[in-house]
Amino acid sequence: MTAQLHYKLDNPYAYRQREIIRNAASEALELPLQDSGLWFHDDVRNNFYYACYLFAAAVDDEMLPESERETAKQKAEAVLLETVLLQNRQPETHLYGHWPLGLGLLPREAAPHELPVEIMGSLLVWFCKYYNSQLSAALRVAVHTATGHIYRSGFFRKEVVHYGHHEAKYTAAKLIFGQVFEDEELRQDGLASLKQTLDYIKNHGMPEYGSLPWFWHWVQAFTCAWELEEDSAVKAALSEMLDHLWYERAAFYLRGAWVGAHSRGWPHDVPADRNVLHDYVQFGNFPLSSSMPRTEYAGFLFYEAPAQARELALDRRNPIEVQKLTQKVVPGDIQPQPRLHSYAYITEDYAAGGLWERVEEFDNEQLRWAYSLPVSGKRDVNRLFFFHPGEGYRAGDPRHQSPYMEVLYYKGTVLSLFPVPEGTDNPIIGVLPEGEWQQQEQAVYGLVKDVYFAVWLSHAYQLASREGYLEIAAAGIPGGVTVEAVTAREAAAAGMNSLTEFAAAMSARKPAFTVGAGGAEAALLIAHTAFTGDLLRLEAGTDHGTVAAINGSPVSFEDYMV
Repeated sequence: MTAQLHYKLDNPYAYRQREIIRNAASEALELPLQDSGLWFHDDVRNNFYYACYLFAAAVDDEMLPESERETAKQKAEAVLLETVLLQNRQPETHLYGHWPLGLGLLPREAAPHELPVEIMGSLLVWFCKYYNSQLSAALRVAVHTATGHIYRSGFFRKEVVHYGHHEAKYTAAKLIFGQVFEDEELRQDGLASLKQTLDYIKNHGMPEYGSLPWFWHWVQAFTCAWELEEDSAVKAALSEMLDHLWYERAAFYLRGAWVGAHSRGWPHDVPADRNVLHDYVQFGNFPLSSSMPRTEYAGFLFYEAPAQARELALDRRNPIEVQKLTQKVVPGDIQPQPRLHSYAYITEDYAAGGLWERVEEFDNEQLRWAYSLPVSGKRDVNRLFFFHPGEGYRAGDPRHQSPYMEVLYYKGTVLSLFPVPEGTDNPIIGVLPEGEWQQQEQAVYGLVKDVYFAVWLSHAYQLASREGYLEIAAAGIPGGVTVEAVTAREAAAAGMNSLTEFAAAMSARKPAFTVGAGGAEAALLIAHTAFTGDLLRLEAGTDHGTVAAINGSPVSFEDYMV
């Protein structure tokens, strides 16, 4: 099967995939090679991805000028061969069949790492299937030899315990390598793991809620297995998994943004949604950026989401509240982990929401809550949120939150209290997307795209410019923050037709903050009448713990669950 036959050119998905291939290939063609013969020494997988894209473009009749194709093909094959040969090919050695991750100054001396083969191994099988006849003899032998080493390494022969992205990739690899090497026992293990995983995430939610880029590893791994699968029953089981994953994605989708809470995120996804290539192919309702921090295999692998999921993702004309449950798995823990509750309010112009509870996450990379704006196709930040810095935090990297935050979510309003103990120096930090902002005492009012924001703080603050956003630092702790979003249409209907008018109107409805009261009173309190007219109240530090109320009625997490 040739590259052009693989892409059905009469559908928009294929068009968008080819756009990604063309862009990545053009970039790869211009990138200078290092002395190692590779483009990148940061992550071995980047060489693999870009070389695959360049090769695909080179053997296509339309993507590159004819005069460049042979040069492009030779360059792609050279990088692919050098990358493949970095594999540890010595049986019975540590991490046999694996590649290094970071390559350092001398890639051929870099130690193997457990991560790259998890996804790269399966993708190598896919690439070989679709481009085998067009590979040079040397590269064809190297790729086939590498897949043999991967199979014999048995890296995927693990039980499903955590229900995370590593095991998702192991499960897909079991099916793929079991089929390639006619290992029926491995295939049955893979099918059992697939069903076990799907059953868990359907009934308990995804422990890695909103986790990027790792959610896309789920999608890539199972799409790769689905495209390669020859047994109709197994393929149907993979379809069921992929349908569920795309429903999960659609639930939190807003024109390229992933709204709500995230258990983990890399700097290129916090505070900006930039890992958008799979969304672009599937939904296509936002402009493609020239920046591709994670290319991976979005230009090659594709599974069409169910029509209902696509409709949910693409039609945001009517605001919707989304509630989800998830439950983490901690091996060896006798008591099951408590269920976590997430909430999102999604409109056509913005979304708001997050996780009700605070929970420890890997590397302390949780994004507890945020307002999200649609992706613009530029490098601008599209999230607004506040947090108190914790373990791992460093200036300019707005992740790594401390445990000291209590929340109340209600449609376009978020109340946050920060019961930070004495002796903690870090200020409360906020991220404001670039836009038009007006400062007032203990308040900031802004217009970003088609959304007005009112930000009220319990203490004085300072603003600083960061790359793509404004940073607020409020030194007074303990403290509180209230944020309210109002669309330009809603504001106009209420007689507010400019930021100045919005700021004037909203400054008259500031929330009441009580900070540091002792005795029988709440140590921290926010009382606020929202733009909708609803009375919101959040208390923390009382003998009764944290208490939230809407219009005088106490709020429990279950009130928000469907």
